Amino acid sequence: MKITVKLIGPFVQLFGFSEKELDVPGGTTADDLIGLVSIDRSRPKIVTRNGRAVVPGEALAEGDRLVISPIYSGG
Repeated sequence: MKITVKLIGPFVQLFGFSEKELDVPGGTTADDLIGLVSIDRSRPKIVTRNGRAVVPGEALAEGDRLVISPIYSGG
């Protein structure tokens, strides 16, 4: 199935793309996809699926769009 992954901020430079379509097997979870992109699972981040928060173990569906952003702080 095809999933679109969009990276935000410094993740773009770290992983070499801002948006990419990946072909993944059925049953792939949000956490699996983070591993496929090579983001350290322990790194603080915000992950959304189609504009809503996603649970790491939640199975993805054809056409989903995941946006992955590092945690920012400041004022």
